Amino acid sequence: MQTPDPNPLWHIIANPAARSGAMGRHWPDVERLLQDLGFAYSVQFTQHRGHAARLIEDVLLKGGRYIMGIGGDGTNHELVNGLFSQTFVPPAEVYYTLLPFGTGNDWAREHGIPVDPRRRLEQLKLGQVRFQDIGQVQYQRDGQTHSRYFVNVAGMAYDGFIGQKLTENPARNKVHYLLKVAQYLNAYKLSKARIIFDGKTVEDYFYTINIGLCRYSAGGMQLVPHAVPDDGLFALTFARKLSKLEVLLQTPRFYNGTLLSHPRIEGHQARHIRVEHIDDVPTLLEADGEYLGETPVEFLILEKALRLVA
Repeated sequence: MQTPDPNPLWHIIANPAARSGAMGRHWPDVERLLQDLGFAYSVQFTQHRGHAARLIEDVLLKGGRYIMGIGGDGTNHELVNGLFSQTFVPPAEVYYTLLPFGTGNDWAREHGIPVDPRRRLEQLKLGQVRFQDIGQVQYQRDGQTHSRYFVNVAGMAYDGFIGQKLTENPARNKVHYLLKVAQYLNAYKLSKARIIFDGKTVEDYFYTINIGLCRYSAGGMQLVPHAVPDDGLFALTFARKLSKLEVLLQTPRFYNGTLLSHPRIEGHQARHIRVEHIDDVPTLLEADGEYLGETPVEFLILEKALRLVA
């Protein structure tokens, strides 16, 4: 295994809009920390949605191999997609890391990455490398097939519905997000779907379907508490038809890791997953909090594909 450079040139791609603009306001403090701790770095700031993926391509074309994202889970999602969508540098040659500066910071929570910038940068100086699986999802949108990568958790059914609603009207913080989840619950109507995974088929009305590489999403929820980031398997959770009251009553289970003990919620592990709608209403999809599209949806795993400096 290639040993990381003990003092690399980090190419920073920062999202100044992260955490409602807090990242941009605190950048001078972060820059002072980088200088105090002896980091060699360059920095570019994202200007719009999708810009992070373009910036990472530019860095790789110019020979950069150490990428540091600064932002939240959305920034992380964009950077990983930029890394795996480009074709001129094998992702295995790239060292990637994140200085978390978002609202939820769920991916950082999985990997024990501190949200305090000084603690994070001091930890990064140790240069501990690990590998994580990456998910690739193929889906439908506007009558066409699309493909996207994800690094954390994908959600379907109600999760996809919420993802679509939040694209139209984003949540400002965790409390606002939870209020919206409860608000939209009344508007959601379950549709019938088919889940095919590793030779098994399940057909039912599903409240939610989650496919995870890591355990945490939506600001600390554990919808896939059995996820392991580097085992070559997706963690699959699905909840069959539940009343809206029952969903609200089970909210503590979303956070404490006991979700799979509910009799109408199942957990499995699989290398390949396909979800199809049965009736005329498609099942919606989001990944890493980003609304993508609808069924039919197919999930493929790229085993230990991301080289992470944690």
